[in-house]
Amino acid sequence: MLLDTASLYFRAYFGVPDSVRAPDGTPVNAVRGLLDFITRLVQDHHPDDLVACWDADWRPQWRVDLIPSYKAHRVAAETPEGPDEEETPDTLAPQVPIIAAVLDALGIARVGVEGYEADDVIGTLTGAASGPVDIITGDRDLYQLVDDARQVRVLYPLKGVGSLQVTDEAWLREKYGVDGSGYVDLALLRGDPSDGLPGVPGIGEKTAAKLLDAYGDLAGIMAAVDDPRSKLTPSQRKRLDESRAYVAVAPTVVRVAADVALPDFDPALPAEPLYPETLDALAARWGLQNALHRLLVTLGK
Repeated sequence: MLLDTASLYFRAYFGVPDSVRAPDGTPVNAVRGLLDFITRLVQDHHPDDLVACWDADWRPQWRVDLIPSYKAHRVAAETPEGPDEEETPDTLAPQVPIIAAVLDALGIARVGVEGYEADDVIGTLTGAASGPVDIITGDRDLYQLVDDARQVRVLYPLKGVGSLQVTDEAWLREKYGVDGSGYVDLALLRGDPSDGLPGVPGIGEKTAAKLLDAYGDLAGIMAAVDDPRSKLTPSQRKRLDESRAYVAVAPTVVRVAADVALPDFDPALPAEPLYPETLDALAARWGLQNALHRLLVTLGK
């Protein structure tokens, strides 16, 4: 089980009232919510291994170099040495280091790599997996990893993690008309305002799906632009032709990396805390005793 950790703690932050606070009054709603999410996921799905994948760099420079608008609207402050500071709710940002400390004390693997997003860590771990993989994320970008043959699916939270949309190839074909491998082409043609991806003007999701159905993949669509016999409309041909520069680089930006050099780590779910004294201190300081008790009971089963 691979967690898109930031996606989940953002959901926890907005789903749990900020009246959930530590003894000193500091909001800990994202911390508490994430711990409860993990407890529920372990209870419901019984993973052998669990990795909290981490955004060591939420906006890698190599992606920005290719598409400067990539996540640009989410930059709160530019940092010359990088990475830039992401716009985050005032009471969420201080909770992220607490989340990291609690996961580390528990012994739950937390893996991030400088210069890469959590998506890239997830992509690399998925590609290397020898058994089934469940990816827990509220980010549709990771639909590209869905692969029935390898038993890779995305579990997309609808309401917390007690109600998860099971995303497999049948679901993708029904919803978007593509399988996992075709989702990258669909996403880059359609664009994604939330990630600052412009897409091809005038080509929305339905048109992109129809073009992929007709021409197979992005390369097939671009070959059709150069083929006067193809059945592209004049406006489609014109817009795709004018978007060649974007189409040439967008696959590298949209596709998650599969070859990140990962540090050594133990993905096995811990039966007991790795650093119990540290965890006790964190629990007392941040008022997490009940949430951690529930999680530890679940891990010990």
